[in-house]
Amino acid sequence: MVGGASGLGAATARALHEAGASIVIADLNAEKGEALAGELGERATFVEANVMEPEPVQAAVDAAAGADGGLRISVCCAGIGWAQRTAGKQPHDLEIFHNVIKVNLIGTFNVLRLAAQAMVDNEPDDEGERGVCINTASIAAYDGQIGQVAYSASKGGIVGLTLPAARDLASRGVRVVTIAPGLFDTPLLAALPEETRAELGHQIPFPSRLGLPDEYAVLAAHIVENTMLNGETIRLDGALRMAPK
Repeated sequence: MVGGASGLGAATARALHEAGASIVIADLNAEKGEALAGELGERATFVEANVMEPEPVQAAVDAAAGADGGLRISVCCAGIGWAQRTAGKQPHDLEIFHNVIKVNLIGTFNVLRLAAQAMVDNEPDDEGERGVCINTASIAAYDGQIGQVAYSASKGGIVGLTLPAARDLASRGVRVVTIAPGLFDTPLLAALPEETRAELGHQIPFPSRLGLPDEYAVLAAHIVENTMLNGETIRLDGALRMAPK
């Protein structure tokens, strides 16, 4: 569970743990990660990891692979955001664009490639499945707003790699599925005033509220159980199509 210390990742860690899975929480935030592992108790551990660095992610993968049954579920929720127009008083900061791509897109692929490599050595189940990798994009991949050029590009890249990665891994019995959430009540939005949060929620056709991390977790758990879900990006957005701004 990469990016599992808070928000969507923490909710998914709780859901999968409750379903009986052993959980390795990988995150940069050691305080929150260790607290969540302590809350979950047995079958939960924390590994401090930066998605952009191969060695810490490999350590998290090794920790999961060493658990009973091996590494069979990988969920990556790690990511950052940034708002800046392409051009204005000055051109978009190239280093920031690079960093957003590096964390969101390359970081996700780093997790995917290392987790999938561990999964191919698993014993297949009755359907021949050895594992499933769940990535997190955003509806900004499709409906990017003004100022979201870096963020949308990074999330669009995750959408774009989903099908070819699933095809790459099909012969090994490893599935790849991406969830593209809309506006969710995560720590990023928690910093906004309540009035602003309510206004954002009212933009969603139905239900007219912010999405709940538990709703992401329910979908992730279903993806794990439904073998026919593969190579697809699923929008989880209450029918929201974001306006330009």
